[in-house]
Amino acid sequence: MEDLAPRASDLDPIETASRDEIAALQLERLKWSLAHAYENSAFYRQRFDAHGVHPDDLHTLADLAKFPFTVKSDLRDTYPFGMFAVPREKLVRIHASSGTTGKPTVVGYTARDIDTWAQCVARSIRASGGRAGDIVHVAYGYGLFTGGLGAHYGAEKLGCTVVPISGGMTERQVTLIQDFKPRVIMVTPSYMLSILDEFHRQGLDPRDSSLAVGIFGAEPWTNAMRAEIEQAFDMHAVDIYGLSEVMGPGVANECVETKDGLHLWEDHFYPEVIDPATGAVLPDGEMGELVFTTLTKEGLPIIRYRTRDLTRLLPGTARSMRRMEKITGRSDDMIILRGVNVFPTQVEEQILKCDGLAPHFQIELAREGRMDSMTVHTEATAAAATPDARAASGKELAHHIKSVIGISARVTVHEPGGAPRSEGKAKRVVDNRPRQG
Repeated sequence: MEDLAPRASDLDPIETASRDEIAALQLERLKWSLAHAYENSAFYRQRFDAHGVHPDDLHTLADLAKFPFTVKSDLRDTYPFGMFAVPREKLVRIHASSGTTGKPTVVGYTARDIDTWAQCVARSIRASGGRAGDIVHVAYGYGLFTGGLGAHYGAEKLGCTVVPISGGMTERQVTLIQDFKPRVIMVTPSYMLSILDEFHRQGLDPRDSSLAVGIFGAEPWTNAMRAEIEQAFDMHAVDIYGLSEVMGPGVANECVETKDGLHLWEDHFYPEVIDPATGAVLPDGEMGELVFTTLTKEGLPIIRYRTRDLTRLLPGTARSMRRMEKITGRSDDMIILRGVNVFPTQVEEQILKCDGLAPHFQIELAREGRMDSMTVHTEATAAAATPDARAASGKELAHHIKSVIGISARVTVHEPGGAPRSEGKAKRVVDNRPRQG
């Protein structure tokens, strides 16, 4: 793989500013954001008043801990436009979640917000090794999901040529990669595996493709998965992070020269890590739940949003801004099985240890009598597809899960192509246990 580190002259000045300069800018912008939310959002005014705090109570960055948290249910409770801090007529775009678990969460952007978002994604693409003039193949979903349009506007802001193919039509994805020769692809890591399968189905060597950089986000993925993709395509696989409630993709991004965690774009987003149980702010370096406050958003300022993502904050390396460790789990996707905490990424790591297994999988939870059970559905590689080989791979994976994670699990190894596939965010867990209550 080629050296893709950007030149220092290409970076925004804030990316290499001193910590004191970053903190001073954050304090200035945080005072503005709190005042903007209080003065223009009835939701935040009521929430701050009920909590006994006022924007004038913020004198240092540490004072942010005095202010109340925002959670996802707040956006649902104020559906559709109750949290906005500008008149609806000032919004130029609205995005929303799928709403599969209830009312969707709705977010809105002013023209300035869209430009800020594009700048953050452009910075993220550049940090990943992308450059002006590159062709960028965007296979994130377009529409109400923020992934596709977020990547699209950022790539255009950087000066790239965008192929807005969206998700799905996997055979066509490979055809256009072969014909248009993009240098960068932006896609979920699980769907990149489906694209890899299609390369092999067509008899094409993915290492011969034009792709030099893959920018992967929208779902947790492991460093083992990174190694798998980088080896398969002979390209750099880099992590991008974001969430629609805070902005969309481009809140943080790995730097291709280090790949040692995601640098947070701290000039626009103020991070905290808290104890998920008590809400207490934890020192940098300690593992906990990630919380964000927006510093520059007009349409929907977000104050102390609990992301449910588990990580820790680390000092900057390739940039002055702090890093967050790679997200490998969420407090709300953690499986509690017979008293043991399990994350899907832990299962993924064990699958990738087994030579006879492809990296596609889904976890099925059920209740048998009084006991919960877990079945891992995965699939064999073409070279290990015989019944005996599949049985051996299943036994090997069950052993790894038991010895490393500490739980007993059934493993079903399907024939090649038999495990569930994703064209967007992967659905890793199907919980068939009866609901309590």
